[in-house]
Amino acid sequence: MSAVAEEPATESAYLEKLRALCQSLLDDEDLKKIFGAIDSFMGNEEAKDLFSEMQENFEELNTKQQAGLQLTAGEVEEYNKKRDAMLANPVAKEFLEARESMEGVQATVNTW
Repeated sequence: MSAVAEEPATESAYLEKLRALCQSLLDDEDLKKIFGAIDSFMGNEEAKDLFSEMQENFEELNTKQQAGLQLTAGEVEEYNKKRDAMLANPVAKEFLEARESMEGVQATVNTW
C-alpha cells in the first residue's frame, strides 16, 4: 500500500485523452462510411427535401396526437406515402441508417 497519493488528473490530461478518443473514432472505417452517408445527404437537396417533408408531417401528427386528437386514416396514409417516398431515395435511406448508427455510437460513449 502506497502512502503517496496520486495527483488528480488535470484538465489538460482529460483533453488529451478526449482528443485521442475522437481521433480513434474518426479513423474507424465503419464511422467513415457513416460520415460519408451524412455528407452525401447534406449535399443532396432532393433527399433533404423528402426527409424534411416527412419530418414536418410527423411532427404535426405527433402534436395532434399529444393534444388528445385522433388521427384520421387519411393523415396516417399521407404520412406513410411521404415516408415511403423518402425511403425510396437511396441517399435519404442511407442517411437514416447512418443517423441511427451514430445514435448507437453516442449511446455507447455516454454509457462509458
